[in-house]
Amino acid sequence: MPGRKPKPHVQAVREGTFRQDRHTEGARFAPVDPIEPDWAELLPGDQAEDVREFAAGVWARVVPALVVSAGLVDSQREVATDFCVTAARIWQGERELSREGLVVETERGRVKNPWTTIVTGYRSHLRALVGELGLSPASATRITPPETGGDDDGIFD
Repeated sequence: MPGRKPKPHVQAVREGTFRQDRHTEGARFAPVDPIEPDWAELLPGDQAEDVREFAAGVWARVVPALVVSAGLVDSQREVATDFCVTAARIWQGERELSREGLVVETERGRVKNPWTTIVTGYRSHLRALVGELGLSPASATRITPPETGGDDDGIFD
């Protein structure tokens, strides 16, 4: 059919329908492990120390696993950094909601705590990042693990 887009590479491989004349593997990046960002620069402020620690903890738990399972490399680290910051902001927002409550008193009376809206937006963004990084059970099936072994004809060898 003219105009019909071919299946993504990973989907074609998973389904066993990959054909080199119809599918491409996509971009290949230099195999350099992601470098952890400077959390103090990324999340400045005296009140953000606990948020920085949480983001660093998420990085330490998630990124090494993504390097092995999905082949995450340094040129792709921004999405991993965004994931860590988003998870830390959700954690921060949930703490504030626990302290202040879901309804707060303002000059206009009792209103919904603004953190509820903020956390909802971050949760939506986190869901997209989880799918992008293959961190949910469903999205993990779409990730092709990096090849290991003696492939000496790669472009970065």
